[in-house]
Amino acid sequence: MIKLVYCVRKRSDISDAEFRRYWLEEHGPRARGHAKAIGADRYVQSHTLDSEINQGFRESRGTGPAYDGITEMWWSDIEVFQKVLGSEEGMAAGQDLLEDERHFIDMEASSLFLTEEHEIF
Repeated sequence: MIKLVYCVRKRSDISDAEFRRYWLEEHGPRARGHAKAIGADRYVQSHTLDSEINQGFRESRGTGPAYDGITEMWWSDIEVFQKVLGSEEGMAAGQDLLEDERHFIDMEASSLFLTEEHEIF
């Protein structure tokens, strides 16, 4: 199983509430609409909670500020990922998603990478 992880920071010119609303209500359905074109098996958004508990986690480990959320998207294997995203339809879908992400994501402050899952429990 291959997973794309996208650690997201919102653009500074939009509120937290608008960021979360747009990501969930506008971008989420757009991603779902491209699921077949990009060959993804699953798409999940995790919105960071504004919580004292999160602040305690950061302080106890000496980490930097939290991301505003993460997106996770799964494919069965790297070959499927490369084939589908390298197709004309997959590239067009990827470009559409990228253009939409620029409406609410601070691209320079965010991070995007592929991972291989190893389920522990």
